[in-house]
Amino acid sequence: MPVIKKLFFAMAVCLPAFLFSQSNKDSVYILQPDRVFDGVAMHENWQVVVKGNKIEYVGMEPGKFQNARIIRFKGCTLLPGLIEGHSHLFLHPYNETSWNDQVLKESRAERVTRATVHAQKTLLAGFTTVRDLGTEGAGYDDAGLKDAIEKGVIPGPRMLVATRAIVATGSYGPKLSNDIDAPKGAAEADGMDALVKEVRTQIGKGADVIKVYADYRWGLNKQSMPTFTTDELKKVVEVAASSGRIVVAHATTTEGMRRAIMAGITTIEHGDNGTPEIFKLMKEKNIALCPTLAAGDAVAQYAGWRKGFDTEPLQIQQKRISFRDALKAGVTICMGGDVGVFAHGDNAREMEMMVEYGMKAINVLQSATSVNADIFKINDKVGRINPGLFADILIVNGDPSKNIHDIRNIQLVMKNGIIYFQ
Repeated sequence: MPVIKKLFFAMAVCLPAFLFSQSNKDSVYILQPDRVFDGVAMHENWQVVVKGNKIEYVGMEPGKFQNARIIRFKGCTLLPGLIEGHSHLFLHPYNETSWNDQVLKESRAERVTRATVHAQKTLLAGFTTVRDLGTEGAGYDDAGLKDAIEKGVIPGPRMLVATRAIVATGSYGPKLSNDIDAPKGAAEADGMDALVKEVRTQIGKGADVIKVYADYRWGLNKQSMPTFTTDELKKVVEVAASSGRIVVAHATTTEGMRRAIMAGITTIEHGDNGTPEIFKLMKEKNIALCPTLAAGDAVAQYAGWRKGFDTEPLQIQQKRISFRDALKAGVTICMGGDVGVFAHGDNAREMEMMVEYGMKAINVLQSATSVNADIFKINDKVGRINPGLFADILIVNGDPSKNIHDIRNIQLVMKNGIIYFQ
């Protein structure tokens, strides 16, 4: 059965079982693939024992476990459940409906319903954790979606949510006319007092991470230009850090990136116009890049570029250069595609493009598992195949460390010890 059809079949048969069952703390699975990628390296002939919702044992000789269900996966690779680093579950592809129309014309009920479906598709694609970086006009509904998943109301990935995100007044959309104050896709705040209040408000509403737009398309002729000053960004980082939270920055311009770096943010999202000097600074300050290659690729195609036939647009050529410069500088790379710009469930598109743009497949697997877990400060829970961590597991046919496209050949998805797809 083709992979896509299998996924839709899985959704049809797995949802009722999920809704009416609970994880059995005494259930034991012995998973026997040909190889195990533990989040760092590949190991041949390892077995993984899952007891309840945790990984119990990893290695070649698991010993005996009472009432264990042994499942052999010949020709397959077992990996940690993948971690999507830049998602928007409340958006859907812009070639279906423009961003403006999604924010302005789709009801909150429709957007939450769509997000529920997107969460299911994401999980069944093997992404058991997502960092969702802004609802884009849907308020704090991501925090509610996260709660529903955690309570077992619907299936979906573990979520780290940013709620509304923060922008400078006048910089963000939608923009209709000077006479109409349209609803915005993020929260506007300016100056120290307003920024402090907004960060604390979003934390109080359930934000796990704070997202700020260090630049945006508000310059002359809609050119991307910095929005906040370095001191304003530092204040955001200071307030978030006092609650144990990290700050991520949308930044595509060289100056926007520089200000975000100097402010001490944790990850830069996009980084389209990063230079060797900027990436050297990121490396020195241990700041990660989430390149979102797939989003730029999708937007270019929506605008009419025929990939594989037409000459690459300048923005795609620049993205290839900046990504290569980041790799050369040794910058830590976060796997995140800005999914929502393109279809949810197609998250692996970013991983494939990372390889296409020059990253080794084994390093891409690391980025999508242990590296993201380390950056997001969730490595005590997920991101590796280690005893004591949650049993978030993906098994695929083939070896994605040799052929990254094998990451789509899904044979099993397990989250928290529950099998959602087999």
